[in-house]
Amino acid sequence: MRPAVARRAVPRRADSRRRPVTVLGLLLCLAAAACSGEAAPGAGAPAAAPSGTGAVGSPYWVDPQADAARQVGAWEAAGRYSDAHVLRRIAEQPMALWAPGGNPAPEIRRAGNGARATGRTLVLVAHNVPHRGCGLGHGGRHPAGGARSAAAYRSWIGAFADGIGNTKAVVVLEPDAITHIVDGCTRPEHRAERYRLLSEAVDRLKRNPHTRVYLDAGSPARIPDPQDLVGPLLEAGLARADGFALNVADFQPDAATRAYGARISEAAGHKHFVVDTSRNGAGPLPGGRGQDRCNPPGRALGTAPTDRTGDPLVDAYLWIKRPGESDGPCRGGPRAGEWWPDYALGLARRARE
Repeated sequence: MRPAVARRAVPRRADSRRRPVTVLGLLLCLAAAACSGEAAPGAGAPAAAPSGTGAVGSPYWVDPQADAARQVGAWEAAGRYSDAHVLRRIAEQPMALWAPGGNPAPEIRRAGNGARATGRTLVLVAHNVPHRGCGLGHGGRHPAGGARSAAAYRSWIGAFADGIGNTKAVVVLEPDAITHIVDGCTRPEHRAERYRLLSEAVDRLKRNPHTRVYLDAGSPARIPDPQDLVGPLLEAGLARADGFALNVADFQPDAATRAYGARISEAAGHKHFVVDTSRNGAGPLPGGRGQDRCNPPGRALGTAPTDRTGDPLVDAYLWIKRPGESDGPCRGGPRAGEWWPDYALGLARRARE
């Protein structure tokens, strides 16, 4: 936001009198403004929500320091008011914070302070399990790899949980960690350790009084038969978690994802789930095999984050993948996790009002 410019007071003439405003005069003034085509900076754009409060009806915290919010300010400063207005469709929505792979606690505490100050719930992603990579990980904040050892991961998830403390939080736990076991990406010698670490992470996070935990379970495009996920999810601690997460960084439609999740839920103790709707407004890229999940063109923002889903099994629609962050160096994009304003603007322009 640009700083406000102080206005000088204009002295009235002693004999000045207010002229009555007629209805005709008011209509003429409005018509003149409409026909002129001129707009003051930000005219026509909704007023920004109070810092961190997010969209009306959403209980989740909006980070005023997110890349999209900074981009809005930069474009307004540069006179790109129309683009800035469109990008507010991202900047004014709550998105998950992907915790850094070093010491996650300071960044989580910063966000937690903002969430508590506004009475909102913080959405976080833990994505640092060892041997996590089959290429680039979801969200892209870190290169493939994760923590260097089981001991390092236990220390990291402990710091992650300590950073949350008493803050109300939703944690999506380890995108890809289960699906890579099921699809064979994770080497056999690492699988038992991964199950132990995920199960321990669930228990550590659930020691916090107001933390809800959802184990990532991929998407319909990743593991075609949802029954293949049930055993691994239970072995990873699903029974003690609040549920599972679907469609993280993917583009599958809400209806297909809900149906997929319902089948997992039925076989896994009727657990609830959350759905990533950040970029699924136009569905997946048709015929995009191999590159359909890496910066696919023509995609759009999906359902805004909310806990009012109309489905008793779906606890929330969330923007887990941060719209506008690159999936990786494909289709002209920057490295995974880097902000790509042109892609973000495209997602926002194609969003359904």
